[in-house]
Amino acid sequence: MKIRVGVLGATGAVGQRFVQLLEGHPWFELAAVVASERSAGKPYAEACSWKLDTPMPAAARGLVVQPLEPRLDCQLVFSALDAAVAGPAEEAFAAAGHAVLSNARNHRMDDDVPLLVPEVNPDHAALIRIQRKKRGWRGFIATNPNCATATLVLALAPLERRFGLKAVAVTTLQAISGAGYPGLPSLDILGNVIPFIAGEEEKIERETRKILGALGGDRVAPHSAVVSATTTRVPVVDGHTASVFATLGSDPGLDAVCEAIRTHRSVPQDRQLPSAPAHPTLLVEEHDRPQPRLDVNREKGMASIVGRVRRCELMGYKFVVLGHNTIRGAAGAAILNAELLKSERLLEA
Repeated sequence: MKIRVGVLGATGAVGQRFVQLLEGHPWFELAAVVASERSAGKPYAEACSWKLDTPMPAAARGLVVQPLEPRLDCQLVFSALDAAVAGPAEEAFAAAGHAVLSNARNHRMDDDVPLLVPEVNPDHAALIRIQRKKRGWRGFIATNPNCATATLVLALAPLERRFGLKAVAVTTLQAISGAGYPGLPSLDILGNVIPFIAGEEEKIERETRKILGALGGDRVAPHSAVVSATTTRVPVVDGHTASVFATLGSDPGLDAVCEAIRTHRSVPQDRQLPSAPAHPTLLVEEHDRPQPRLDVNREKGMASIVGRVRRCELMGYKFVVLGHNTIRGAAGAAILNAELLKSERLLEA
């Protein structure tokens, strides 16, 4: 029997992506959609202005939008809520016994909340038991990282695992869909690059170190690597690209670095989780790739696509990485997290 799930913030850009990706899922069945008071009581097809390039799933069209109250008939909820309301709302759902898989930033850095990328830190899921005991909840909150962080850490993880990691400098070129809908005014972004995204640089720097950190006792000790980020918005619809410079703990050589990226596998691949990409870090050999238009949907949008791996005279190594910001960077990441937690029997109260 499939697990009944709900989507909080179901009419927004990330909420719509959740609804799309849950269609036909072998483990999860969409049973509830939740949105603002102005949408509550309406059929989802009426309340939601669908913006994705596939039709609205038939099973979702007739679902009546419910208000943001923790009394849904479902075990698991995916949160696509805006940060302005996500904090207390997610806590209320967790206290009421729901497993909350959140895309919001509010609880990512809480000591007892796992910030999960299943190919990188599946062991951090152990924080859920600590969280339940500490807070007295029947449910829990688990989070996925910022969309740019998700792409970055998937590329860094195989290098950190094999060679160690001392320092990272990254400049992102982030798609406009990362700003939600309606996003940026066209006169601001068309033919332009905006060299600032509020709060984004701090998220990348903090979240990367937590994800790559070591679980000890009741919290994660952040990784010791120095991480420095510059974030920009570019006129691309989907796909965050990043130019990455890394100093490793050793100098293994270019061939070894490429091999580590090419062969990276972890728990989701070993367990064949439904949303897991066969190649979580996909190495491309062409000198002018990856490109958002050509590569962002490879591995169904669930991989970090790495290219232009080369030596760097300043920091050791440098490369370009691309990821789908609303799939691997948002809804797809949370669904994969839920699959990991189901495989660990952590969805049970």
